Amino acid sequence: MKGVMRFGKKGKLSPRYVGPYEILKRVRKVAYELKFPIELSSVHPVFHISMLKKCIGDPVSILPLEGLGVDENLSYDEVPAKILDRQVKKLRNKEVASVKVLWRNQLVEGASWEAEADMKSRYPHLFPPTPSHS
Repeated sequence: MKGVMRFGKKGKLSPRYVGPYEILKRVRKVAYELKFPIELSSVHPVFHISMLKKCIGDPVSILPLEGLGVDENLSYDEVPAKILDRQVKKLRNKEVASVKVLWRNQLVEGASWEAEADMKSRYPHLFPPTPSHS
C-alpha cells in the first residue's frame, strides 16, 4: 500500500530520483556537489556518484519537486488522483477486488494495483456513490 514515499524507494527494482540538479563541482574522485533549490537547503549537497543518475529526460523517473510537499526527512505523502481500472481475482473460496490507482505526480505508467477495500476506506471520495435500488 502506498503512503509515505522516500526518495530512492518505490518497489524493490525501480529507484526514484528527484531533479535534475546542476553539478557545481567534483569534490573527490567519486563525489559531486549539486546545486539545490532553497526547499532542499536542509539536505547536504554532496553525493557519491552511485547516488546520481545522468538526466536523459525520462519523465517517468523524475519527480518535480515543486508542489510535492517534501518534508525535512526527504519524504512526501503519495496521494491518489483517480481510479483507472478494477479487477476481481478468485481465490479458493473468496474473491478479492483490486483497483488500479493513478497517483498524484505520477504518469499512467506509475499507476499501481491496490486492494479496493483498503482504498475505499482511506479515500472514499475516489469512488462514485453506489445507486440505491428502491
